[in-house]
Amino acid sequence: MNEFSKDLNTELQKAKILIVDDEFTNIKLLKKMLSMNGYSNLFYTEDPTLALPLYLENQIDLVLLDLNMPQLNGFGVMQLLMSLQNEKKPSIIVLTAQHAQQFRQEALDQGARDYITKPFNTKELLSRVRNLLEVDFAHNYLSHQNRILEEKVNAKTQELRISQLQTVRHLGRAAEYRDNETGLHIIRMSKMACVLAKAAGLEESECELLLNAAPMHDIGKIGIPDHILLKPGNFLPEEWKIMQTHAQIGANVLINDDSLLMKMAHTIAISHHEKWNGKGYPNGLKGDEIPFVGRVTALADVFDALTSSRPYKHAWSVEKAVELIKTEKGQHFEPFLVDVFLQVLPELVEIKEKYAEPE
Repeated sequence: MNEFSKDLNTELQKAKILIVDDEFTNIKLLKKMLSMNGYSNLFYTEDPTLALPLYLENQIDLVLLDLNMPQLNGFGVMQLLMSLQNEKKPSIIVLTAQHAQQFRQEALDQGARDYITKPFNTKELLSRVRNLLEVDFAHNYLSHQNRILEEKVNAKTQELRISQLQTVRHLGRAAEYRDNETGLHIIRMSKMACVLAKAAGLEESECELLLNAAPMHDIGKIGIPDHILLKPGNFLPEEWKIMQTHAQIGANVLINDDSLLMKMAHTIAISHHEKWNGKGYPNGLKGDEIPFVGRVTALADVFDALTSSRPYKHAWSVEKAVELIKTEKGQHFEPFLVDVFLQVLPELVEIKEKYAEPE
């Protein structure tokens, strides 16, 4: 006998077996027979009305059930056991003197797993008990292994998700550092974008994606030459054209990735400089042609940029920035989003203060 067979035999002999029979001589015979074959967790009752509480109290694995009993016959017991909600359905072997086919069929229809008539052959009964317990053991083992596998898959998926989010954040910060930022800008604007989107009706799962995708909005700046990107004064026309290419560069960096996060990051990168009136870049999209996440990110990005210090400008007051955004309602920004922006302004200011630049 190999180690697996030994372990299986040990587990099967630990099975909890309930005997329900109104004749104690039958119970005594079954107990002796099962005990001699190593089964030690045996429960019994001559009162069929106690079958259900015994089953629940002891987490029974197998029921040996008589049919002809007073007060409640075997069919009634089966109905009670099979009606259990959120409980493991019992494995039942009907052990009865009823030989008629109609009884056998009714018992099997009500959920019995096997049907043995008295007088029974001891070896046959033991084989059927063991076979049924083995089937249940195998089912429980596979269910347990599936749970373990599912937990491992979920853990690995979460690990990959965390790794992906870290990559996104690092790349976003890399772009901001090239633009003389501390990295706090992308934290503020992504959180602001999430607040705006949620207030505008975006689903929770999409808001979470937005929160993690928005930091990539300016990744294309890694492709802009330093003498343009870091220029303190106004751009010359040809310099401005080059600067505008960062939206397309960012989209090119993020393209051909099947993850929902990267797809949204790509959408934001290519659309966050489009304007509601169609005068934005790189594609001159207008109105609803601009993806919603691009519209939200644009508003959050501009508000935070206006109210933050840059090497080439002082921070605007919140009041001054709000007035500009109101002026740009229907021009740069979607009117509906401007209204939402004004409603959640206290939350945005709270984010701005919580993640303020260090002195």
